[in-house]
Amino acid sequence: MFTRLFFIIGLLCSISFHSLGTDLSNRADTLTSDTAVRRNIFQRIYKYFQDSNKPKEHKKFDFSIIGGPHYSNDTKLGLGLVASGLFRIDKNDLTLSPSNISFYGDLTTTGFYLLGIKGNTIFPRDLYRLNLNLYFFSFPSKYWGIGYDNGRQDDHYTNYDRKETQIKIDFLRKIASNTYIGVTGMYQHVNGKHFKDITFLNGEKKDISSLGGGVLLTYDSRDFIPNPYKGIYIKAEQKFFPGFLGNSYSFKRTEILFRHYARLWKGAIIASDFNGTFNYGDTPWSMVALLGGTYQMRGYYEGQYRDNNMLEAQVELRQKIYNRHGVTVWAGAGNVFPKMKKFQWSETLPSYGIGYRWEFKNRVNVRLDYGIGKGQSSFYFNINEAF
Repeated sequence: MFTRLFFIIGLLCSISFHSLGTDLSNRADTLTSDTAVRRNIFQRIYKYFQDSNKPKEHKKFDFSIIGGPHYSNDTKLGLGLVASGLFRIDKNDLTLSPSNISFYGDLTTTGFYLLGIKGNTIFPRDLYRLNLNLYFFSFPSKYWGIGYDNGRQDDHYTNYDRKETQIKIDFLRKIASNTYIGVTGMYQHVNGKHFKDITFLNGEKKDISSLGGGVLLTYDSRDFIPNPYKGIYIKAEQKFFPGFLGNSYSFKRTEILFRHYARLWKGAIIASDFNGTFNYGDTPWSMVALLGGTYQMRGYYEGQYRDNNMLEAQVELRQKIYNRHGVTVWAGAGNVFPKMKKFQWSETLPSYGIGYRWEFKNRVNVRLDYGIGKGQSSFYFNINEAF
C-alpha cells in the first residue's frame, strides 16, 4: 500500500522539478534552430500540470483534470479521476472568493464505482449562494447493524450491494456581514440488494427513498472555500422528511457544524472541525448518521458505526513544505449513540493520520491521506481538503 502511495508522490514531485529540465532543453533549441520544436506528448502533460496551479484571472472558467490510483480497506485498489473548475460570475470583483465546482469519478477492483458533482456558486456582491452536492455510487458493502455494540463486533456483519443516489441543494441569501439564511432540499435513494443475511435489517425495507427539505443559517468568514487559510464557518440546519412527501419513514434531522482556520507560522494552517448530527422519529437504516469516510473520522469503514446521533471533532495541521507540496497530520474523535441520555464517553472512537498535499490548481489541493482508527486503517485519494 505504501509503495502505491510513494509512486504517486514521486510522480507529482517530478512535475515540480521538471522546470529545470525545460529550461535546459530550451537553451539547446536555440543552438540548433530558431524554429520551436514541437513538444511530444510527455512534455505537454508536464507543461499542463506545471501551469495548472497558476492563477488565471483572465479565464472565464479555469478547469483542470487529474487522476491517479488509490487504496482503502473498504474499496481496495482503484483509479480515481477528479476535475476542478474555478470561475467568477462577476469577473471584475476579485475581492470575493471564486466559485468552484468539482467533478469526480472512481472505479475499483471490488466493483465499486462512483460519479459525483460538488460545487459552491457565489453570486455578485456575495448576495446569494448556491451549493450543490450530487452523486451516485454502487458499492459491494458490509452492514453491521445500528449502534456502537454492533459496530465493535468486527466479524459480525452481512454482505450486500449498496446502490445510492443523493442530491442536496442549498440556496442562501446574505442578511448581514458573513451571515446567510436559506433553504435546503435533499433526496436520497438507497437500494440494498443481495443481503447475505436479511435479518440484520430487523424487518426494515431494503429499498428506501427519502425526500425532505428545511432551513439553514450559516456564518462564513473563510477567505477561500476549498482551502481556507483563515476564518470561521458555522452552520445550523434543520431538515424534515414527512410522510406526505411520500416517505415510508417520517423523521427529522438537525445538523450543526463549526470550523475554524488560522495561520500558525509560515506555510502552516491549523484547522479544527466539530460536527453533530441528530435524528428524531422513525429514522430508516439508510439515513442514520454514519461514522467514517473521506471527510470525518478517516480510517474507519464508513457505516460500520452508525446510529441516530453522532458527534465528531478533529484538528488538523497543514504545512506547506516546498513549492506545490505539503503535508498534514490530524487527530480526532467520534461517537454514535441512540439518544442524548445514552451518550457514553467510553464509546468514543479515536482517529488520527497523516496526509500528503499537492497543489493541483491555485489553492486547490489533491490529497492523499492515511487514516488510522481503532483496529483499522485506510488510504484516501480526493480533491480539496477534508474540511
